[in-house]
Amino acid sequence: MKKTILTLTCAFFSFCGFSFDWPQKETNSDSFYSYFGQLRGGTINSSLIFKDPSEVKAADKGRITAIISDHSDDFGWFESALGNSVIISHEDGLSTVYANLDDSSISKEIEEKQFVESGEFLGTSGNTGWQEGQSCLEFKVFDSKNNSAVNPRILMPRAGRELPLTMGTITLTDKNGVSHNLLNERRLPAGKYYVYRTRQNVAVPYKTITAVNGATVENISYDVLKESNGKLCVKGNEHYSIKEIYPDSTKQLAGIVQLNKGSCTLTITIVNILNSASTISYKLDIY
Repeated sequence: MKKTILTLTCAFFSFCGFSFDWPQKETNSDSFYSYFGQLRGGTINSSLIFKDPSEVKAADKGRITAIISDHSDDFGWFESALGNSVIISHEDGLSTVYANLDDSSISKEIEEKQFVESGEFLGTSGNTGWQEGQSCLEFKVFDSKNNSAVNPRILMPRAGRELPLTMGTITLTDKNGVSHNLLNERRLPAGKYYVYRTRQNVAVPYKTITAVNGATVENISYDVLKESNGKLCVKGNEHYSIKEIYPDSTKQLAGIVQLNKGSCTLTITIVNILNSASTISYKLDIY
């Protein structure tokens, strides 16, 4: 597994270099309401959702392409579920969306402008979108060149400590849909298995790595969500839809493995955005 972790540390996403500033005051990660890639109703969350209200500013200079009111429904991906929103396009093909803003805080000056500078005031986070609880600013980054949603946190400077990632219960689901809890079941028939960990309510791993006998067989990354057949998908060995990543509200896919007859070691590693990793291994008897 040393080789796996070293490869992960060196192979960082191509957008790196911190293209954007924070869209509001820098906050600790435990102040996020929901991470990018988290389960969100019937879809995979393509936003970084903040919990604390704050003044919202442009993360980079760019052109204002749309200001959407709470009742607008003419913008496709940027539908009225986002509430009052400002959308800015940037030179590198990325667009940023600042959603769930308080209507009265968006000034006429911003509404009349075509361009904004990095750090320029856009409004104050409110509660105008389809949000629940204490959620405030909903920050999205879209890559129009690759038709994908980008994890905003890979583009922003790191701040504070990360929410701890927990492995939870590891279960393997076979082709017949039978679930095997590795806490008390280590002897399994040979075959293809979906490996799941317990889903956390807020935090999402930046990467999950599944290995058999020390060789990586799956690497699922939450740096981007790619659109496939009209749905946002997570990239692993395949593009996984929400039904595969989150089969229910308690599980999150860690990988898919083929287990052959004999003794083997199954290893699952979860990695946060700071490349801090937690690993668990199970010795299995496959018949």
